[in-house]
Amino acid sequence: PMSASSRKSEASLEQMVDRLVADLEPVRSPPVAQRLSIGLGVGLVLSLILVGIVFGYRPDMASASLTMIFWAKLAYVSGIGAIALWAVERLARPGVATGNLLLWLLLPTAMMGTLAIVELADGPANLREHLIMGFSAAAAPWRILAAALPPLVGLAWAVRGLAPTRLVFAGAMVGLAAGGFGAASYAMHC
Repeated sequence: PMSASSRKSEASLEQMVDRLVADLEPVRSPPVAQRLSIGLGVGLVLSLILVGIVFGYRPDMASASLTMIFWAKLAYVSGIGAIALWAVERLARPGVATGNLLLWLLLPTAMMGTLAIVELADGPANLREHLIMGFSAAAAPWRILAAALPPLVGLAWAVRGLAPTRLVFAGAMVGLAAGGFGAASYAMHC
C-alpha cells in the first residue's frame, strides 16, 4: 500500500509531465536532401568558377564534348561523387543502414579499369607511359584538390547541420564526394 504522501508526489509528478508535453509537436525530419543539395550546389558552382578563372576552360570544349573519352572521364568522377553523396545522405540520418553501398563504388572503378586496359592494349607500346600518366600528372592532383575545396566546404556545412553518428565514415564519404565533383569541375579545364 502506498502512503498518502507517495500518491501525492506521484500525482504532482504526473501533472508536471503532462504540463511539459502539453505543447509538444512532432519534430520535422531534417531536410537532408535539401541541405546536401544546397551545400553541393553552391560548392560546385564556386568550383566551376574557380576552374574557369584560375585554370581556364578547355578552348576545344565543343569538339572535346563530342568524344567518348570526355564523357567517360566525366561519368567516372561524377559517378564516384554521386555514389559517395548517396552514402553521405544515408550516413547523415541516425540509424539508417548503408547496406552494401560501398560495393557500388566498385562499379565505376571496374568500368574505368576495363576501359584503361582496352586503351593500353590498343595503344602503341612507345606511348604507354603517356597513356598511363598523361601530360599533367604532376599538376593535376593539386588542381583537382583546389577544385574539390568548394564542394568539400559546402558538404561539410551541410553535414554539420545534420545528425551523422558514424563521423569518420561520413567524413570520408564527404571527402570522396567532394573529390569526385571537384574532378568533374577540373574536367572542364583538362
